[in-house]
Amino acid sequence: MALGRLVRWLGILLAVIVVLALTVLAATEVRWKRRFDAPYPAIAASTDSAVVAKGQYLVYGPAACAYCHVPRTEWSKLAQGELLPLTGDHLFPLPFGDIRSSNITPDTTAGIGRRSDGELARILRYRVRADGRAAIPLMEFELTDEDLTAVISFLRSRPPVAHEVPDHQFNRLGKALMSFAIAPPTLSSPAPHVSPSGPSVERGEYLANRVSSCVACHTDRGGDGALVGPRFSGGQRMDVALDPTKVFVTPNLTPDPATSPIGQWTEDVFIARFRRGELFAGTPMPWGAFGRMTDEDLRSVFRYLRSLPPTSKVTGPPVQPRQGN
Repeated sequence: MALGRLVRWLGILLAVIVVLALTVLAATEVRWKRRFDAPYPAIAASTDSAVVAKGQYLVYGPAACAYCHVPRTEWSKLAQGELLPLTGDHLFPLPFGDIRSSNITPDTTAGIGRRSDGELARILRYRVRADGRAAIPLMEFELTDEDLTAVISFLRSRPPVAHEVPDHQFNRLGKALMSFAIAPPTLSSPAPHVSPSGPSVERGEYLANRVSSCVACHTDRGGDGALVGPRFSGGQRMDVALDPTKVFVTPNLTPDPATSPIGQWTEDVFIARFRRGELFAGTPMPWGAFGRMTDEDLRSVFRYLRSLPPTSKVTGPPVQPRQGN
């Protein structure tokens, strides 16, 4: 009798689990293409040569746009100074699906020529696509109006290239994340109009946090992808593109003299390191982009990093065996 009740209750429990699973799957299929509302910044592209030149500097330099909007196989050409067309199709094979960067040449069919300045400014500032869906949070920019105008102006000035890029291919995890987790950021304050100038700590803070996104790689992340622990203290583990048995571990960038190069290097040594370029094959660091930065901007970043509270954190060698290998 007791065994019969147990079997019956197990059957009910299994039925409840099945119903819940089907409900989640159904909700995911409905929600993963959900739309969001966000304002269209009052940005208008300019043809002024100085504005366009500033946009080129940001795109191929501090903002490193080019390193996501060309395939990884072309990075060596970028590092040599070529201004490759930003036709997209850089594949990010992430646990939740295959994510591909878009064509951002001004082609009217395959690129941004079909988008208004406001639509481009909205995706860069609020991470909301033209179709209202949330953009995958790989572009963690918070550009001033001045820099946003420069970037869009430069992109508009380039020759169009008709290269079609497939949309992202999400697996079940990816659809679940799009349904319930990935959403546009909530900005705490309106974006400034003018960028800080340098060399200064203020300019470095802007570059390291809002343009070059140093903080996004040099801070550890939890299982949900959110930044955890002291900012800029390193320890984030990333794939080494050329060797799946290894991972790249980002170094501590706070000014701790025992565990961080920033606590040991001079300003000139810091600049010299950026001029040397890639030292570890397959690193996710776009050295070619950051190597284009002016001495003034690199000095600003260094001065900002030296102003941070020191964190004692040993991250180990830059390239380490993948755990489990």
